[in-house]
Amino acid sequence: MNGTSTALNEHRPNVRTALVTGANRGLGRAVAAELHRRGFEVVVSARDGAQAREAAAGLGEDVRHIQLDVTDPGSVAAAARALPEVDVLVSNAGIMLDTGADPLTVPPELVERTMAVNLIGSWRVAQAFLPAMIGRGWGRLVFVSSATGSFTAGLFIGCPAYSVSKAALNGLTQMLAAHAEGTGVLVNAVNPGQTRTRMMPSATRTAEESAVAIADAVTLPDDGPTGTFRRGDRLIGW
Repeated sequence: MNGTSTALNEHRPNVRTALVTGANRGLGRAVAAELHRRGFEVVVSARDGAQAREAAAGLGEDVRHIQLDVTDPGSVAAAARALPEVDVLVSNAGIMLDTGADPLTVPPELVERTMAVNLIGSWRVAQAFLPAMIGRGWGRLVFVSSATGSFTAGLFIGCPAYSVSKAALNGLTQMLAAHAEGTGVLVNAVNPGQTRTRMMPSATRTAEESAVAIADAVTLPDDGPTGTFRRGDRLIGW
């Protein structure tokens, strides 16, 4: 659907449109599938447009796709122009490059790359899509976070760049929730737990299982919580 400016849900006017970043595989693809199952108009996005198209085709004929690189301002701006009616944003795109490092040996270049995707990329996409949600008076923004970034649990030093990026993402969640409070837009972070993906192939929890918790945060009621850090229906300390 690259280049289209047609309103996404003009043929299904009562259906909410959900954009999932990093949805060509793993947890993102599972979230897209779960939201599609729950009746959302789903847009699969990925840095590689061909992979986004392939993933969308595998989920259903009515699933859309778009190329979106969260680290590229031009790509994000183009996606926002092409998708004017996004009601739900699941900010899932993320990387973990420093497993096994420690705070004194992790290369700063890896820290920069990690922050560019996990924090700055998520922030950039939120800036592109959240204002329209606020303007329409309804929306859901869900950040896929991690317990490695929880000060309550203790930041995990075994992947320091990833942990710090998720702690910062949790801070962004709180700020955006406060900014959007009372507008009809809910902003929350979800810790899906250790999930078996390319990032963590030895985990026992499937992407499909973890996707349910993320979709549950998307489908919170209008009087539901905002500015929270969640694991299923349980709140986690920041």
